[in-house]
Amino acid sequence: MNKNFDEIQVIGLGQACFDCLGRIPSYPHEDGKGELKDIQFQCGGPASTALVTLSRLDIKTAFFGSISDDPNGAEILKGLKEEKIETTCLKITPGYTSQFAFIAITEKTGKRSIFWHRGSVPHLKTSDVDLRPFPQAKILHLDDLMIEASMEAVGQARAMGLKVVMDAGTMREGATGQAGASELASLVDILIASESFAEPLSGPHVSPEVSLDALRQLGPKEVVITLGSNGSIGWDGAKVIFQKAFPVETKDTTGAGDVYHGAYIYGLLQEWDMAACMHFASAVSAIKCKEIGARKGIPHREEVIQFMKHFPNI
Repeated sequence: MNKNFDEIQVIGLGQACFDCLGRIPSYPHEDGKGELKDIQFQCGGPASTALVTLSRLDIKTAFFGSISDDPNGAEILKGLKEEKIETTCLKITPGYTSQFAFIAITEKTGKRSIFWHRGSVPHLKTSDVDLRPFPQAKILHLDDLMIEASMEAVGQARAMGLKVVMDAGTMREGATGQAGASELASLVDILIASESFAEPLSGPHVSPEVSLDALRQLGPKEVVITLGSNGSIGWDGAKVIFQKAFPVETKDTTGAGDVYHGAYIYGLLQEWDMAACMHFASAVSAIKCKEIGARKGIPHREEVIQFMKHFPNI
């Protein structure tokens, strides 16, 4: 066994993406035009960006994902290695295309519109998932794309005593006879969801508390909903907790939720309660938003500590 595998604390399974980002003064109408500024190329993806966040916070991680040997895949692999993420379990299947996204960032608000292609590379199979090489791992983190492989990982994580965290971005239903995102959510310990994930369950234009209650009914032990500039709301199994967003000059919100998830998991590893995890995650996510791209602005721990000192009442 690779001795470095014994140092892995968090295993991630899910998406890794190569992003092209550009800023625009305002979003054009259909059939209109908009001049892009500040074109940048970075890597992203929910599960992998959460692991990058943990790596910046000095946590050892390993990533299960699926890419091809195309130029986008090469950049994804390079980015993960540069962040010191263990990539032994990253499956590379030649002859396909890897996930790609084009992201238009509105200059005044920092909000983004994402056009993404999942690539033609096959998803991970259940037979590709083996968590046993990481006996000291404490947490399994999933996003909501590769459901079948994720379900397999959850079963193995349970047998190993790992806590399971899920990034719930989109309520995807499974194909006939297959599990979907709601079934996966029912099996996890901590569900961290976007506002839109709950909408099919709670209905549109409802309060965060109603959305939170709808997600609780799925069965996770704890639930957090990220609310963008309105902060986040959570239920720890006993009470509802609200966390404000930290005020920053936002350049780009791309990856803010993914970074929040990674920072929240950092808090779990420190055995913090939900309020402390949400507070820290909100700060890390806010700092990220000061830079363009999912990963460029992710801070190291000392930067987070100094940042939080400037906002003692948040």
